[in-house]
Amino acid sequence: MKQQNKKIKRRLKGTVISNKMNKTVVVKVERFKKHPRYHKTMKISSHFKANDENNECKIGDWVTIEETRPLSKTKRWQVVEFIKKHRDEETNGESESDLIAENQ
Repeated sequence: MKQQNKKIKRRLKGTVISNKMNKTVVVKVERFKKHPRYHKTMKISSHFKANDENNECKIGDWVTIEETRPLSKTKRWQVVEFIKKHRDEETNGESESDLIAENQ
């Protein structure tokens, strides 16, 4: 009767800020921290590289990432779920090249 000591994996919520790499996204996680001397609340942000196996994430999506085994030199997180998909209300489904052509 051996007891399994499973390590609880950390889960963080953040915003996708880059999806330019293949199967990898950069997620920005923000937290608030009180300054030790001046007691002012500061916003601290950290960037994590996370595995996105199907390249589904777009810039601006809110996602949950979970700690995992090392997948590469800098990638230690995996996208678990989408909280909210980002939508451009300004574009209304128009492609980026159409918008550029209209502005010129």
